[in-house]
Amino acid sequence: MLTTAVNPYLDGNFAPVREEITADTLSVIGELPLELSGIFVRTGSNPQWPPIGQYHWFDGDGMLHGVRISNGKATYRNRYVQTAGWKIERAAGKAIWTGLSEPPQMDNPYGPSKNTANTALVWHAGQLLALWEGGAPYAIKVPELETIGEYTYNAKLTSAFTAHPKVDPVTGELLFFGYSLFTPPYLQYSIVSAQGELLRTVPIDLPIGVMMHDFAISENYTIFMDLPLTFSLERVQRGEPMLMFEKNRPSRFGILPRHGDNSNIRWFESPACFVPHTLNAYEEGDEIVLSGCWMKDSGLLEPVQSAEESNRLLYQWRFNLVSGAVREQMLDDVPIEFPRVNEQLLGRKTRYGYTTRVANNPILLFDALIKYDFVSNKSETLEFGQGRYGGDIVFVPRPGATVEDDGWILTLVHDENSQTSELLVVNAQDVTGEPVARVLIPQRVPYGFHAAWISEEQLDNSV
Repeated sequence: MLTTAVNPYLDGNFAPVREEITADTLSVIGELPLELSGIFVRTGSNPQWPPIGQYHWFDGDGMLHGVRISNGKATYRNRYVQTAGWKIERAAGKAIWTGLSEPPQMDNPYGPSKNTANTALVWHAGQLLALWEGGAPYAIKVPELETIGEYTYNAKLTSAFTAHPKVDPVTGELLFFGYSLFTPPYLQYSIVSAQGELLRTVPIDLPIGVMMHDFAISENYTIFMDLPLTFSLERVQRGEPMLMFEKNRPSRFGILPRHGDNSNIRWFESPACFVPHTLNAYEEGDEIVLSGCWMKDSGLLEPVQSAEESNRLLYQWRFNLVSGAVREQMLDDVPIEFPRVNEQLLGRKTRYGYTTRVANNPILLFDALIKYDFVSNKSETLEFGQGRYGGDIVFVPRPGATVEDDGWILTLVHDENSQTSELLVVNAQDVTGEPVARVLIPQRVPYGFHAAWISEEQLDNSV
């Protein structure tokens, strides 16, 4: 009997939801703190049409899911990010672009790829931006989650824009980079002022195009990762993959003064690995200390078979600016992803870090929340429960807090047993205790990518 394999990223809770709804007065189990006021927004991949060819999870149109919390009550809405590509396919009534698993469509009259704006979010200078690292951001109106349009810093944006820019909590600057697949400069680095003006873009020399999904900042430095997940047209011409992990190339970490350029970047080498996401970086004596999610190689584009095979572990690197020495160490042997800190301390030494735990599952799912204490070297784990899986987390500081972990951890959780989704609100100082609140969402929220919290004060100051 002929059978057709179902793409796991179009099935179950990875399958898209195509109805955009607005729901008021959500049911809450527990009690939402009155001080918790703002909007939690999570983005993800949600194709509006059946895809062409081999669909990869990263290919779908961006969809935003927002839970607005105020005065102990919550509302929900979901909206597509209406990119130029989304509008073209909406008018056509079908998919026009293939995705990452297919050769580039060099003959597509609309261009070889589509900016889906589906990967991550950043709030800066009164504006929420939806991000996709191959193109420009899209500005989003909050709390409505309506798409304003492409955001190019008054046409000053000349590169792609990383999905993981960093906002310095002290200076208010936003730092970002863009990478090029096949043509130099393979890396460009930019700084935006606290007021939202793109101040400068400088090229950084790399020997070849690499996938650079994330980077890090400390108080005075910017840290880039030239890792051996490389792009090559020559490989394509030989019938080999365009994107491939070259295990015999070392990993290189480039450290430059924040307002420096290619002339004063310093490169440090370590064994081959891939780092999909960083936790934080800070300065300590003569060293830059970086921590993040380490992978032995990159199965980034293939489904994993188990938590062990995911190779995603919490690691730390120490780069000595005087001796040039590099030390790396594993901080935990539990597979993790989505590392976060209290972003009011980004680029400074933090005591705590938060991650999700990778489930032992044939596809990449997350079954628990972990809080790390880097002083005591201990961790606490909140299990989501049998058949319940979460995603990216955000730390929301309590207004007026004077202690680093005084606040809440928020994440969307889906229950495979009941096919229901909820926003989980956890006391960050009592991770293993009963959740503060569970906000029940009136429709299924597919598994997605990254999340952001926009506070009431930020909403009041939105442009």
